[in-house]
Amino acid sequence: MATRNFEEWLNTFTDTVATWGYYTDFEKVYRHVDEMKIELNILNSLIGSKDIENDFKIIMKKYPETLKCIPILLAKREKEIIIKSSEKDYYYKFNKMNYSIEEYALFMRKNGLFDLLENHIINNLYDYVAGVEVGLDTNARKNRTGTTMENLVESFIQGAGFKKDVDYFAQCSKTKIENMWGLDLSKISNEGTTEKVFDFVIKTPNQVYGIEVNFYSGGGSKLNETARSYKTITLEASEIYGFTFVWFTDGKGWNSAKRNLQETFDVLDNVYNINDLKNDIIEKIIQ
Repeated sequence: MATRNFEEWLNTFTDTVATWGYYTDFEKVYRHVDEMKIELNILNSLIGSKDIENDFKIIMKKYPETLKCIPILLAKREKEIIIKSSEKDYYYKFNKMNYSIEEYALFMRKNGLFDLLENHIINNLYDYVAGVEVGLDTNARKNRTGTTMENLVESFIQGAGFKKDVDYFAQCSKTKIENMWGLDLSKISNEGTTEKVFDFVIKTPNQVYGIEVNFYSGGGSKLNETARSYKTITLEASEIYGFTFVWFTDGKGWNSAKRNLQETFDVLDNVYNINDLKNDIIEKIIQ
């Protein structure tokens, strides 16, 4: 294969791998809200209440299961909330009451939830929590980026004719590779941390290919760590007969760590991006 120019290669990196469902996973949002639908409808009776503290206490006595909904009203999934106050520290639990109902009413008042409800600032808790869930789901976008890139690479692996769990495998550990094909991967240290797991492994009659996949839309120290780590794996893998390390990466975030990426590019022949995948790189390199 002809020698590649790093700058030209970097210029083919893309901004995003966002698909239609990338920005918000509405199915997950609806599922989470529906799990609390009955309890939220009970708490709806507090909206516009003229005696909200008393009404809240009645609900807590009659329907204690509604307690589990309170954290999500504050955009928290955890079922325990710690409050530091001048009087005392509170360790509220919302899967099972561990304070008096009066102290839970204090929680509602001090955190502004009673004000939200009694002043009719919202009309429906189901709709309100759906909005909260949409907001919380944005935190999952980082994970979805990695998953989307993996799915993209996997589609090209399948397009090249490889079949899952026959000649390619997802999330395959170093130990599994050794046991399945008798290779000695002890030289791959993974920097002395947990056992190395490759995103994909392809097995051909002549070679085993360990594949890593990632996408970085933004910068940060993680990129430098990744580049250094994969440079190390490249050098370690070069001494293992019958094993080849391949890295698929992309994203404009690499512009902030281009020097480290180039250091890996200079020693790792098999580092490619989405543009390379579109140009049939898998068929060209996997032999």
